[in-house]
Amino acid sequence: EGCLHPKGHKRASASRAKVRDWENKRKAIARTAPRKNHYLNQTDKTPMKLGIFSKTFIRPTLEETIAAIAAHNLQSIQFNWETAGLEEMPAEVPTALCQRIRQSLEQHGVELAAISGTFNIIHPTYRSEGMRRLAKLAKSCPELGTQLITLCTGTRDLDYLWRYHTDNSSPAAWSDMLDAMSQAAEIAETHGITLVFEPEVNNVVDSAKKARRLLDEIASDHLKVVIDGANLFHRGELPRMREILDEAFQLLGDDILLAHGKDLEKDGDAGHQAAGTGVLDYAHYLYCLNQIGFKGTIALHSLSETQVPTAITHLQKNWPR
Repeated sequence: EGCLHPKGHKRASASRAKVRDWENKRKAIARTAPRKNHYLNQTDKTPMKLGIFSKTFIRPTLEETIAAIAAHNLQSIQFNWETAGLEEMPAEVPTALCQRIRQSLEQHGVELAAISGTFNIIHPTYRSEGMRRLAKLAKSCPELGTQLITLCTGTRDLDYLWRYHTDNSSPAAWSDMLDAMSQAAEIAETHGITLVFEPEVNNVVDSAKKARRLLDEIASDHLKVVIDGANLFHRGELPRMREILDEAFQLLGDDILLAHGKDLEKDGDAGHQAAGTGVLDYAHYLYCLNQIGFKGTIALHSLSETQVPTAITHLQKNWPR
């Protein structure tokens, strides 16, 4: 039930075998690996792209915003609809606007990595409207020139999407989320696009293990992951940072299509600050992305425009070589 793929049970069984293999491998590496950042001396150049949320830049017009992004030599963006003067999750996406966005991006040589489609997928009253709007966004993807829409897995907090609620860990919340994600994946399949959801400590899927479970239970090629290293640490887990990052990439590596780049100053909550201003081990985070052969975008966010140059420098300093 709730499975979009007839072989979902086989995929789940295979996943459990992978988890055991990955856990044994991780423990072996942890016993023998040196603590220094030896991996920064790699000779293979990473195919990762450095990007940013479009709403980081505020300009009078869409075209000026994209020009400002290109001026920082950023390769790609996750497009936020506020950049075009619309709601965060717009009710309609005019074809003419899609054409403007695509033309401006092509003019400046900036890739559209993904569009934002995040809403509280388990909200009791907004869910149906959110799904209707998600379908509109999915329909617009070919016109925009992208295949990815970002999602989250929701929270029982009805007022703020990124706030923890004790009921998030309940079986009922999981069931509601699974049903909603099944519906969302069907929308994605209908329109030939892919949804990427974000494991986040304040949402129902609050860990890499739960993300793996969701992927296996839905078992759809149209549902994948956006990873954010600053979102994964529950209270008391920061001392195990590398172990938790390793586990996330071991469990989800094949399904990660997009990455986010911000920082955190404490565990028990997602990070809300510019990359390089907190405690996230960026060298290891980028190393993990490189190790899985990640070829997508790591999009900076949760920063002001004035912080962009410093954040770019921080990532470049820790970029796998």
